[in-house]
Amino acid sequence: MQFTMSVAMTDPAQYAALAQAAEENGYHQIAVADSLFWSEQVSDAYPYTADGSRLWQEETPFIEPFMAVAHMAAVTTRIRFLTHVIKVATRNPLLLAKQVGSAAVLSNNRFTFGAGIGWLKEEFEWSGQTYEGRGKRTDESLDAILEILEGGWVERDGEFVKFGKIKMPPAPTQQVPVWVGGHTPVALRRTVRFAQGWTSAMIKLDEFRNVHDELTDMLLTAGKPIEDFQFQVAPADRFGLDGYKDLERAGCTDIVTVPWLFYGVPWDGPLDAKVDGIQRFAKDVIQKW
Repeated sequence: MQFTMSVAMTDPAQYAALAQAAEENGYHQIAVADSLFWSEQVSDAYPYTADGSRLWQEETPFIEPFMAVAHMAAVTTRIRFLTHVIKVATRNPLLLAKQVGSAAVLSNNRFTFGAGIGWLKEEFEWSGQTYEGRGKRTDESLDAILEILEGGWVERDGEFVKFGKIKMPPAPTQQVPVWVGGHTPVALRRTVRFAQGWTSAMIKLDEFRNVHDELTDMLLTAGKPIEDFQFQVAPADRFGLDGYKDLERAGCTDIVTVPWLFYGVPWDGPLDAKVDGIQRFAKDVIQKW
């Protein structure tokens, strides 16, 4: 089992020290969230809470994900970084390709591109994109981005993604892994098409079992290798050694955690208390695996 530490909703001034502490204590990866702005107007409910309310507030800090990765990569040497997840269709695909490639190069191939679709209509429309058609635009964008990252000449004349023949150096020297987020059937189909891993928002064990079984069947049917395929879970009802063992038995390979929360330290808590939580979680869980 691997453990990914999320820095979502944390003071960005703490990022570097938290990344170093995570690396020193055996965490595999750091997840950075994608939130462009807090919208007073909300056209739909947040899909991952029972009452549709957001898990964060209007003053909750979020740094642009690729800048956060570059910042933390500069003070670490081993730990990986994951966008959890980029809302692909809110962005221009060529700019996004440049950001993904740059994160991979600057981190010395320690970057995983976590990609998803998003739920907030305002985030699309106020960024100059349309909410309708976001699924197909996401697929066309991912298809173009992944080819661009290979380093050769690329051109597109799709319904949503159109550009002439281009190159985008420097290309990463290794393939950038893609993990697709989403619990819906269309998200699972997108995972099979593009990804080497799948990642969840908050999810309960029984729902994850269903996703794991369905996605495994889809991968096998498509002739995709599953031996190294990653199933990442942000758990909603299983925690601690026993809970994480339940997730492992269900097929989970990577768990997203905010370790200091388990020791009474809030999202906006002091740095030293969070580092202590990182160390305690490593001792209580990671080192006992």
